[in-house]
Amino acid sequence: MVLSTDLDKQFGFARGHLERLSGVFSRHVCQEDDDQITLAVAAARLAMQKAAVGPGEIDLVIGACGVPYQPLPTTAPLVMHRLGIPEGNAAAFDVNASCLSFLTAVDLAAGRIAVGQSRVALVFSAEIASRALPWKEQPDVAALFGDGAAAVVLTVAAERDSTIRASVMRTYPSAYEACEIGAGGTRFDFQRQPAEFAAHAVFRMDGKELFRITRRHFPGFVDELLAAAGWSPADVDLVVPHQASPLALKHMIQQTGMPGARVVNIAARFGNQIAASIPTALDIAWAEGRITKGMRLLLLGTSAGVSFGGMAIEV
Repeated sequence: MVLSTDLDKQFGFARGHLERLSGVFSRHVCQEDDDQITLAVAAARLAMQKAAVGPGEIDLVIGACGVPYQPLPTTAPLVMHRLGIPEGNAAAFDVNASCLSFLTAVDLAAGRIAVGQSRVALVFSAEIASRALPWKEQPDVAALFGDGAAAVVLTVAAERDSTIRASVMRTYPSAYEACEIGAGGTRFDFQRQPAEFAAHAVFRMDGKELFRITRRHFPGFVDELLAAAGWSPADVDLVVPHQASPLALKHMIQQTGMPGARVVNIAARFGNQIAASIPTALDIAWAEGRITKGMRLLLLGTSAGVSFGGMAIEV
């Protein structure tokens, strides 16, 4: 765990400066001898242990990382291999919807299970968000992020098992450039455009533009999700949101009208873990006893692109 005061000292800021800018006072940072695959495998093994599922039972592995291990091949096959899942026993691929990758992957896995294409699916999100941060240009943005990983196992539902009541995603691409890492794909040629490639290899975010589009559209999106589930706001027992930032969570609570006591808020302690934020918050809520059988959960998030996503679940 790295405190914001540690980063103040490292980057030459006055003590307390980064916490005042970001609202985040601590976050996990991956050690030099660890990597994204190590984090993913550790999270996956814990999920498999809790679900009492062995490697030979898994027939679908979906990597749900906002930033992959490398551009090609995808991350999921390597995680599948490290977990000892027999070759040819499972399909393994990635889904990338930025910070909404976990929800998108769970939705896809549930759909495949529902139509009989899979029986046991593993979805993992592992992020090393501490790399490629704009410490010189946007320290307030860089201080928001932390590393982390989480995973879930989905199986064919038995009677009285958890149920997904609704899943909705809506995209507003007019703000496409408000949150991005431009290099690493085909946009810039490393051989012909080394300066452009390097300049766009660091994360950039326009917080004001993201706030503008979220304020305009997010409340209506939440209404649409609740209507799809057949719920009213009063029916929701717990909201598990993407931990974009402490300020973003404060605005979300105000916009949706959900009481703060019903919102899992770990942003100040863990920072923004990109796609791993929602499953990490979900796991912490379980561990703290905030989720019990019969509860109605609302998983909510925003992502670069810009997209809003949500899932209504009866536990």
